[in-house]
Amino acid sequence: MFTSVLVANRGEIACRVFRTARRMGIRTIAVYSEADARALHVREADEAVLIGPAPARESYLDAAKVLAAAKATGAEAIHPGYGFLSENAEFAEAVMAAGIVWIGAPPAAIRAMGLKDAAKTLMVEAGVPVTPGYMGADQSPERLKAEADTIGYPVLIKAVAGGGGKGMRRVDAGEAFLDALGSCRREAASSFGDDRVLIEKYILSPRHIEVQVFGDAHGEVVHLFERDCSLQRRHQKVIEEAPAPGMDEATRAAVTAAAVKAAKAVNYVGAGTIEFIADGTEGLRADRIWFMEMNTRLQVEHPVTEAITGVDLVEWQFRAAAGEPVPLRQDELSINGWAMEARLYAEDPANGFLPSIGKLEHFVLPDGVRIDTGMEEGGEVSQFYDPMIAKLIVHAETREEAAEALAEAASQVQVWPVKTNAAFIVKCVEHARFVTGDVDTGFIAAEEGDLVAEPLSDMGVEDAAHALRHFAVEGAGEASGSPWDLLAGAVGFRANATPRGTQSVVVDGQVREARLLDEDDHPMTPLLGLSATRVIAFEDGSAFDVTAFARSGAGGGGGPASDGTLRAPMPGKIVATPAKVGDMVAKGQPVIVLEAMKMEHALNAPFDGVVGEVAFAVGDQVAADAVLAVVEASG
Repeated sequence: MFTSVLVANRGEIACRVFRTARRMGIRTIAVYSEADARALHVREADEAVLIGPAPARESYLDAAKVLAAAKATGAEAIHPGYGFLSENAEFAEAVMAAGIVWIGAPPAAIRAMGLKDAAKTLMVEAGVPVTPGYMGADQSPERLKAEADTIGYPVLIKAVAGGGGKGMRRVDAGEAFLDALGSCRREAASSFGDDRVLIEKYILSPRHIEVQVFGDAHGEVVHLFERDCSLQRRHQKVIEEAPAPGMDEATRAAVTAAAVKAAKAVNYVGAGTIEFIADGTEGLRADRIWFMEMNTRLQVEHPVTEAITGVDLVEWQFRAAAGEPVPLRQDELSINGWAMEARLYAEDPANGFLPSIGKLEHFVLPDGVRIDTGMEEGGEVSQFYDPMIAKLIVHAETREEAAEALAEAASQVQVWPVKTNAAFIVKCVEHARFVTGDVDTGFIAAEEGDLVAEPLSDMGVEDAAHALRHFAVEGAGEASGSPWDLLAGAVGFRANATPRGTQSVVVDGQVREARLLDEDDHPMTPLLGLSATRVIAFEDGSAFDVTAFARSGAGGGGGPASDGTLRAPMPGKIVATPAKVGDMVAKGQPVIVLEAMKMEHALNAPFDGVVGEVAFAVGDQVAADAVLAVVEASG
């Protein structure tokens, strides 16, 4: 076994790998960009090396810099995590050529499964069922559209080199195909350096079922059962669970056998995932599940598999990379209970799920459950990287108990001023359809109206905020005693100090957690007197500035204003200007497209009108809240 490992990644996955390495007595080495100089994964490592500026292409995606860091620190092994260089065959070969242990899939397997069209051809040859579609070399827009027309809508355009929902678009009608293709190709080129695509038949009521496989250098491959990752938003997974609800033993046997067959077809070594799409219109059936792709790396959702099997997959990766056999035989693996994982994102569900960036002034995660995170209070969510800030993982005897535990965990999340999807997670797992297991990949889109939390509007809170401001600001020189005592008699508002400056607030008999801030936004407690000017209330995962709400009502961030001004919701780069000055546009029509945090965000016309201004050109970098374009009402 090697004695040191460099993790060529950042955030929660770097911290996760370090955890196992420390337990096994292996020295840990981090790499970091200038944006991550104070990041948690840097401090948790035994040694850390700066590898470049904030943009990933100049740091985490720069293979030469990562390899140089490994050589400089004497790292005996490199673990790539997921994303970045984890499925880069050339990097894997360079690592091995340097005499360093590669903790990942063999380069040949990465290549075989890295291009979705070639992978599907290989699976057909191996006898694994695949989804109907087009995987040809002719990439002309005319040929692609013709194939989509032949397959029949809806279809899915997917980047050949894609993953993680990037470079993927559903198209419901022929007239929308070319626009979707252009957007898909731009995103694919930006994310993977390859704009080639394939076309698949879009499965109605699709469920995303994946099987964890693990192989060793001695030809043995086992599976560690399935996960259901159907709860997705824009092809990004939000909640994953294991096992899959409604999976009977016959179907499980068929899909896991197909997964093992797929892994053996490429002589797979290490942790990998075979992803399938299932037609869920009649429940899970062996003859209605098709191969989609293989991820030749550890998955974000690997903790739910660890929970139900009792296996540490990172330890298994270390052992396989060191030449050891798979630690357990297939008949020694079994399912124990039920596990769920929710991805806590820095995003604003009420504003189209746009990423939310900034400093985590207040960051409290629940106790009593597994938390995988690379963030801490005082850390910063950067525009340069994925907005996932933590994973909440629960394990219970039954699915019902796991869902209850996950809802409780998400409801305890307290983050300010960065917005999160914690309240959204609570509503998802408490939704009647989710509780009964009636979910597919369209669940969130179909139920979004019920899942996005409404702004806090309890009049008791508004009254309390008004009263607080009166006593704290206007009447501070006249009042005596604590404002909380005075408020309690007037509107049923009282506070009890709890750790870290958070208060338990009772409003009209309902308990909420609150964060008290002074005029400089510094945390305080009631014992500090009458200087509190803001109250941040936390309820079921949501955070509300109730003082500001009472003062001026709920406010929005970037996006379209009522006057037709389109503002940047966050810093980013302009990647397309579908509309030009003078163009007539309809409500909802894209006017300008911003790329930020690895995703494209189209800013659409808020009403029918004429484009009066386009302030930036393709390639321009823009600041948050910058005016990008203006739509003027026609007539």
